[in-house]
Amino acid sequence: MGLSYKDAGVDIEAGDKAVAKLKDDVQSTFGPEVLTGLGGFGALFAPDLTDYQQPVLVSGTDGVGTKLKVAFMMEQHDTVGIDLVAMCVNDILAQGARPLFFLDYLATGKLNPDHVAEIVKGITTGCKQSETALIGGETAEMPDFYQTGEYDLAGFVVGIVDQDKIITGDDIKPGDKIIGLGSNGIHSNGYSLARKVFFEKAGYGVNQQVDELETTLGEELLKPTRIYVKPVLKLLEQYRIKGIAHITGGGLIENLPRILPAETGALINQDSWEVQPVFALMQELGEIEKKEMYRTFNMGIGMVLVVPEEEAEQVIDSAQKLGEEAYLIGEVKSGEKEVQFTIDN
Repeated sequence: MGLSYKDAGVDIEAGDKAVAKLKDDVQSTFGPEVLTGLGGFGALFAPDLTDYQQPVLVSGTDGVGTKLKVAFMMEQHDTVGIDLVAMCVNDILAQGARPLFFLDYLATGKLNPDHVAEIVKGITTGCKQSETALIGGETAEMPDFYQTGEYDLAGFVVGIVDQDKIITGDDIKPGDKIIGLGSNGIHSNGYSLARKVFFEKAGYGVNQQVDELETTLGEELLKPTRIYVKPVLKLLEQYRIKGIAHITGGGLIENLPRILPAETGALINQDSWEVQPVFALMQELGEIEKKEMYRTFNMGIGMVLVVPEEEAEQVIDSAQKLGEEAYLIGEVKSGEKEVQFTIDN
């Protein structure tokens, strides 16, 4: 008998099993706009444009990063898909876009149908949380390319917003207030540093119970990224939100200036919100400077809204009623496009 594709490390039957396992989960994200099922060369999506005068498509792509290493160590694969969706949909939300559909890319050395099903279950969970249809994807089995048991994930989202409702930040001015929406911990950025601190410097294991965290370390590190789509879209319907920043890699220091106009800066009160214990523990164990913490991690704030001063209290109240931890964390000042910090004693 001659060599087969399976002999080279690619198991087509395993791929078919994986698709069969995830089919129902994927189709549970479909709405009437989805015109095709799984298995086509392309996916068809017919958006309802009834409520749009000048519809603009907004796209984004992202991955989960080295947080995946923690999933490998924990042998838990059902939450990183939520992270994947969150990183993409939160990004396009920053421009006021409602996500329409999502596609994923999963690459691994040897396909494990059970792992694929768990991963995609997380992706479908994230899609449901953001009311996004998972209309397609790619599962690539690439022998000798990844270490045994490891994989990589990437995602791509397309959303829609009316042209006159695009959030640009152009009309932000001094005096506007900055509202922070609470994160769920580290989310999906800074894990190369977090892993170095906890696993290399401190010598912790993922199953170690950590008193400061009230969980095992692995459970804390795998908390999925919050998806802000539903509450923020509701706030956009009610209030004049001038700017939105997704606080990802670079933290408040790098991400907030991305939405500020020239000759404006941000003054942030570091005492105005609750910073989760994982950040203080990491800073202590790693002897990390405070500035490095704030430009690497979200430090408890996953998304920022910039609103007129007169609407700030109402926005906070409404966000809290929608289930968000919302804080008045600062204001816009005249100056350079940078973030400065103060502590209210």
